Amino acid sequence: MAYWLIKSEPSAWSWDQQVAKGPKGEAWTGVRNHTAKLNMMKMKKGDRAFFYHSNEGKEIVGVVDIIREHYPDPSDKTGKFVCVDIKADKALKTPVTLLAIKAEKALANMDLLKQSRLSVGSVKPDEWKLICKLGGL
Repeated sequence: MAYWLIKSEPSAWSWDQQVAKGPKGEAWTGVRNHTAKLNMMKMKKGDRAFFYHSNEGKEIVGVVDIIREHYPDPSDKTGKFVCVDIKADKALKTPVTLLAIKAEKALANMDLLKQSRLSVGSVKPDEWKLICKLGGL
């Protein structure tokens, strides 16, 4: 199993909207960055991802499961980009803020910090465990 972090502005697509989709989940469309696309192409069914509210909130608020591997993004008229389907698993008991992540030396090399504009990044297993602990999971 691999771990990921996906970002969304809550005004565009929030954790609550993701939860409301229930077990059928939702296609994670609209990603237009080639590095993020390559990350989505590596995602496998059963992988997990943190759901991060970007710009507004700047915090990890939940965990999602990858329920469908990459396929052509129907919102991309160029045919160059892909999407995956995700479903909400659980909310963090305590959202983990960007400031809290920056304060943890063990998280200093996270994609979230090293490639701050990247909308889909990888998370190492030790980073995953620490963030889950910080979030009360």
